[in-house]
Amino acid sequence: MNRPRPKARLARALGIPLTPKTVRYFERRPFPPGVHGRRRRQPSDYQLRLLEKQRLRHQYNINEKQMRRAFAEAARRPGKTGENLIALLERRLDATVLRAGFARTIYQARQMVSHRHIMVNGRRVNIPSYRLRPGDVVEVVPSSREKAPFQLAAAGAYAGEGALPAYLSVERPALRATLVRQPERREVPVLCDEQLVVEFYSR
Repeated sequence: MNRPRPKARLARALGIPLTPKTVRYFERRPFPPGVHGRRRRQPSDYQLRLLEKQRLRHQYNINEKQMRRAFAEAARRPGKTGENLIALLERRLDATVLRAGFARTIYQARQMVSHRHIMVNGRRVNIPSYRLRPGDVVEVVPSSREKAPFQLAAAGAYAGEGALPAYLSVERPALRATLVRQPERREVPVLCDEQLVVEFYSR
Protein backbone atom coordinates (compact mmCIF):
# COMPACT_ATOMS: atom_id res chain seq x y z
CA MET A 1 0.00 0.00 0.00
CA ASN A 2 1.44 3.37 -1.06
CA ARG A 3 1.33 5.96 1.68
CA PRO A 4 0.69 9.60 0.73
CA ARG A 5 3.78 11.77 0.61
CA PRO A 6 4.29 14.27 3.45
CA LYS A 7 3.73 17.14 0.98
CA ALA A 8 0.35 15.61 0.16
CA ARG A 9 -0.67 15.80 3.82
CA LEU A 10 0.57 19.38 3.98
CA ALA A 11 -1.36 20.27 0.82
CA ARG A 12 -4.55 18.83 2.30
CA ALA A 13 -4.00 20.72 5.55
CA LEU A 14 -3.54 23.99 3.65
CA GLY A 15 -6.37 23.35 1.23
CA ILE A 16 -4.23 23.84 -1.90
CA PRO A 17 -2.12 21.43 -4.01
CA LEU A 18 1.53 22.42 -3.56
CA THR A 19 3.02 20.31 -6.38
CA PRO A 20 1.66 18.56 -9.48
CA LYS A 21 2.15 15.19 -7.75
CA THR A 22 -0.01 16.19 -4.79
CA VAL A 23 -2.98 17.06 -7.02
CA ARG A 24 -4.30 13.49 -7.15
CA TYR A 25 -4.06 13.09 -3.38
CA PHE A 26 -5.74 16.43 -2.87
CA GLU A 27 -8.55 15.64 -5.31
CA ARG A 28 -9.14 12.22 -3.77
CA ARG A 29 -9.32 13.61 -0.23
CA PRO A 30 -10.13 17.33 -0.36
CA PHE A 31 -10.23 17.70 3.41
CA PRO A 32 -7.58 18.06 6.14
CA PRO A 33 -5.67 14.93 7.20
CA GLY A 34 -6.30 13.13 10.46
CA VAL A 35 -9.30 11.42 12.05
CA HIS A 36 -11.13 14.73 12.43
CA GLY A 37 -10.38 15.99 8.93
CA ARG A 38 -13.91 15.44 7.62
CA ARG A 39 -15.51 17.44 10.41
CA ARG A 40 -16.39 20.91 9.29
CA ARG A 41 -16.13 23.38 12.12
CA GLN A 42 -16.41 27.12 11.80
CA PRO A 43 -12.80 28.36 12.06
CA SER A 44 -11.97 31.30 14.26
CA ASP A 45 -10.64 34.57 12.83
CA TYR A 46 -7.19 33.65 14.11
CA GLN A 47 -7.32 30.26 12.38
CA LEU A 48 -8.32 31.86 9.09
CA ARG A 49 -5.44 34.34 9.25
CA LEU A 50 -2.98 31.64 10.29
CA LEU A 51 -4.07 29.41 7.41
CA GLU A 52 -3.54 32.18 4.86
CA LYS A 53 -0.12 32.94 6.27
CA GLN A 54 0.84 29.25 6.10
CA ARG A 55 -0.48 28.97 2.56
CA LEU A 56 1.66 31.85 1.40
CA ARG A 57 4.73 30.65 3.28
CA HIS A 58 4.58 27.13 1.87
CA GLN A 59 3.93 28.24 -1.70
CA TYR A 60 7.33 29.95 -1.54
CA ASN A 61 8.88 27.18 0.62
CA ILE A 62 10.28 29.60 3.20
CA ASN A 63 10.54 29.37 6.97
CA GLU A 64 8.80 31.59 9.50
CA LYS A 65 11.87 33.73 10.13
CA GLN A 66 12.18 34.54 6.43
CA MET A 67 8.48 35.28 6.24
CA ARG A 68 8.56 37.71 9.17
CA ARG A 69 11.60 39.47 7.75
CA ALA A 70 9.89 39.89 4.38
CA PHE A 71 6.74 41.20 6.07
CA ALA A 72 8.72 43.73 8.11
CA GLU A 73 10.33 45.05 4.93
CA ALA A 74 7.00 45.14 3.09
CA ALA A 75 5.46 47.14 5.95
CA ARG A 76 8.20 49.78 5.69
CA ARG A 77 7.57 50.36 2.00
CA PRO A 78 4.94 52.75 0.63
CA GLY A 79 1.77 51.21 -0.73
CA LYS A 80 -0.26 48.20 0.37
CA THR A 81 1.72 45.93 2.69
CA GLY A 82 0.16 42.72 1.37
CA GLU A 83 0.96 43.53 -2.23
CA ASN A 84 4.46 44.62 -1.26
CA LEU A 85 4.99 41.33 0.55
CA ILE A 86 4.03 39.19 -2.43
CA ALA A 87 6.13 41.33 -4.78
CA LEU A 88 9.16 40.84 -2.52
CA LEU A 89 8.64 37.09 -2.32
CA GLU A 90 8.08 36.85 -6.06
CA ARG A 91 11.45 38.48 -6.71
CA ARG A 92 13.27 35.65 -4.93
CA LEU A 93 15.60 33.80 -7.27
CA ASP A 94 14.00 30.38 -6.70
CA ALA A 95 10.53 31.82 -7.40
CA THR A 96 11.78 33.33 -10.65
CA VAL A 97 13.32 30.02 -11.72
CA LEU A 98 9.94 28.40 -11.14
CA ARG A 99 7.88 31.07 -12.94
CA ALA A 100 10.25 31.01 -15.92
CA GLY A 101 9.52 27.31 -16.37
CA PHE A 102 13.04 26.13 -15.54
CA ALA A 103 11.73 23.95 -12.67
CA ARG A 104 8.57 21.93 -12.06
CA THR A 105 8.11 22.90 -8.41
CA ILE A 106 9.42 25.47 -5.96
CA TYR A 107 11.30 22.65 -4.24
CA GLN A 108 13.12 21.73 -7.45
CA ALA A 109 13.82 25.42 -8.13
CA ARG A 110 15.39 25.82 -4.70
CA GLN A 111 17.56 22.75 -5.31
CA MET A 112 18.71 24.02 -8.69
CA VAL A 113 19.83 27.30 -7.15
CA SER A 114 21.47 25.65 -4.14
CA HIS A 115 23.41 23.27 -6.39
CA ARG A 116 24.87 26.19 -8.34
CA HIS A 117 23.08 25.55 -11.63
CA ILE A 118 21.79 29.12 -11.91
CA MET A 119 23.51 32.39 -12.83
CA VAL A 120 22.37 35.98 -12.33
CA ASN A 121 23.94 38.55 -14.67
CA GLY A 122 26.64 36.04 -15.61
CA ARG A 123 27.63 35.06 -12.05
CA ARG A 124 26.65 31.89 -10.23
CA VAL A 125 24.29 32.44 -7.31
CA ASN A 126 23.49 29.62 -4.88
CA ILE A 127 21.19 31.55 -2.53
CA PRO A 128 17.49 30.78 -3.20
CA SER A 129 16.40 33.94 -1.35
CA TYR A 130 18.58 36.19 -3.54
CA ARG A 131 16.33 39.09 -4.53
CA LEU A 132 16.30 40.13 -8.15
CA ARG A 133 16.04 43.68 -9.44
CA PRO A 134 14.37 44.77 -12.68
CA GLY A 135 16.80 44.15 -15.52
CA ASP A 136 18.51 41.17 -13.88
CA VAL A 137 19.09 38.21 -16.20
CA VAL A 138 18.68 34.70 -14.84
CA GLU A 139 20.04 31.76 -16.82
CA VAL A 140 21.19 28.20 -16.43
CA VAL A 141 24.93 27.65 -16.19
CA PRO A 142 26.21 26.46 -19.60
CA SER A 143 27.76 23.29 -18.16
CA SER A 144 24.38 22.30 -16.67
CA ARG A 145 22.24 22.78 -19.76
CA GLU A 146 22.77 19.22 -21.01
CA LYS A 147 21.41 17.72 -17.80
CA ALA A 148 18.02 16.02 -18.15
CA PRO A 149 15.95 18.45 -16.02
CA PHE A 150 17.18 21.44 -18.01
CA GLN A 151 16.66 19.69 -21.33
CA LEU A 152 13.05 19.15 -20.28
CA ALA A 153 12.78 22.79 -19.23
CA ALA A 154 14.15 23.99 -22.58
CA ALA A 155 11.52 21.88 -24.33
CA GLY A 156 8.77 23.54 -22.27
CA ALA A 157 7.96 20.54 -20.06
CA TYR A 158 7.68 22.71 -16.94
CA ALA A 159 5.90 25.62 -18.57
CA GLY A 160 2.49 24.61 -17.21
CA GLU A 161 -0.88 25.69 -18.49
CA GLY A 162 -0.86 29.30 -17.27
CA ALA A 163 0.46 32.23 -19.26
CA LEU A 164 3.94 33.52 -18.57
CA PRO A 165 3.80 36.46 -16.11
CA ALA A 166 4.14 39.81 -17.89
CA TYR A 167 6.95 40.89 -15.56
CA LEU A 168 9.21 38.17 -16.99
CA SER A 169 10.76 37.88 -20.44
CA VAL A 170 11.78 34.29 -21.10
CA GLU A 171 13.89 32.73 -23.84
CA ARG A 172 13.07 29.15 -22.98
CA PRO A 173 15.31 27.30 -25.50
CA ALA A 174 18.24 29.39 -24.24
CA LEU A 175 17.16 28.83 -20.61
CA ARG A 176 17.32 32.57 -19.99
CA ALA A 177 14.85 34.88 -18.24
CA THR A 178 14.85 38.60 -17.50
CA LEU A 179 12.93 40.34 -14.73
CA VAL A 180 11.44 43.18 -16.75
CA ARG A 181 9.82 45.07 -13.90
CA GLN A 182 8.33 44.79 -10.42
CA PRO A 183 5.66 42.06 -10.21
CA GLU A 184 2.08 43.22 -9.65
CA ARG A 185 -0.21 41.26 -7.34
CA ARG A 186 -2.79 40.45 -10.03
CA GLU A 187 -0.05 38.81 -12.11
CA VAL A 188 1.36 36.57 -9.38
CA PRO A 189 -0.16 33.06 -9.45
CA VAL A 190 -0.24 32.38 -5.71
CA LEU A 191 -3.42 31.36 -3.88
CA CYS A 192 -3.66 33.68 -0.93
CA ASP A 193 -5.69 36.48 0.61
CA GLU A 194 -2.74 38.67 1.48
CA GLN A 195 -4.86 41.02 3.60
CA LEU A 196 -5.41 38.19 6.09
CA VAL A 197 -1.65 37.67 6.21
CA VAL A 198 -1.20 41.35 7.02
CA GLU A 199 -3.81 41.08 9.76
CA PHE A 200 -2.06 38.00 11.18
CA TYR A 201 1.27 39.79 11.59
CA SER A 202 -0.31 43.06 12.68
CA ARG A 203 -2.30 41.60 15.57
